[in-house]
Amino acid sequence: MKNKRVLITGAAGFLGSHLCDRFTQEGFQVIGMDNLITGDLANIEHLFKLPNFEFYHHDVSNFVHVSGKLDYILHFASPASPIDYLKIPIQTLKVSSLGTHNLLGLALEKKARILVASTSEIYGDPLVNPQPEEYWGNVNPVGPRGVYDEAKRFQEAITMAYHTFHGLETRIVRIFNTYGPRMRLNDGRVLPTFIGQALRGEDLTVFGDGSQTRSFCYVDDLVEGIYRLLFSDYALPMNIGNPDEITINEFGEEILRLTQADQRLICKPLPTDDPKQRRPDISKAKQILGWEPKVSRSEGLKITYEYFKQIEDKNQQFKDFTYYNKHPVVMK
Repeated sequence: MKNKRVLITGAAGFLGSHLCDRFTQEGFQVIGMDNLITGDLANIEHLFKLPNFEFYHHDVSNFVHVSGKLDYILHFASPASPIDYLKIPIQTLKVSSLGTHNLLGLALEKKARILVASTSEIYGDPLVNPQPEEYWGNVNPVGPRGVYDEAKRFQEAITMAYHTFHGLETRIVRIFNTYGPRMRLNDGRVLPTFIGQALRGEDLTVFGDGSQTRSFCYVDDLVEGIYRLLFSDYALPMNIGNPDEITINEFGEEILRLTQADQRLICKPLPTDDPKQRRPDISKAKQILGWEPKVSRSEGLKITYEYFKQIEDKNQQFKDFTYYNKHPVVMK
């Protein structure tokens, strides 16, 4: 793959950075692109020394130009946590509409295959469980989550329009809850929020009664599924996630055992339109890609916890350094 060139948007984000790792390791010439509105260069700084990686600081909601040939595009630029897309709703809508339009146009110009990152959120608060790709969803378009849900639904629609009208090679991955190193602590998603609270000695916040469910997929498994989907012949949306479903209460207890914390779970009101169930039907991924998750939740959580613990320790060291520089100890 040394002569194959791939553009990865959202390259400095959680998933984008792991995809940059995978494609550089596979020998691709990788172009990372990110406007850093939610991404962090620290996630990809280890790649800057590689001869097959380059980075562009750019917002794909504006016109996108890449010189030279381009074989593949992976569009992963988008806020993905409730805190982010509630804080920057217009940018969230633009990156999945204008941004996707720009990248589809670029793919058409370059005759490149494009894979776009959709989400389980297109199913909204589902009325069926598990959620198969044929399910159209139960989404409130004008609710607080609508800016993300509808942006992704439009993204799928315009991608399929380019596929059917222009004959563009497209792939659509519907990503379910994913976790692993490089997530941001306290980004509003349940796993980093729970671990962050446990590390700080705070009670774990459960919204609603905790009976709602989620299904957590470790990032390495997700990247493998995305990689296989890109090189498959399947153009319709495909679920990639881990069908091992767990309630939020059960998950909170797992985090408390993992972190050996003495805290407890406390309940707060459930946010508007928060989904009650999340579990992917991955029958298509198994049949077409020969893919299913390999990393158990217990194994993945240990790795993720160690990562967050290192981050929290560094943050505390920085706070201590800042404090003692502002309040030096005077020896008498």
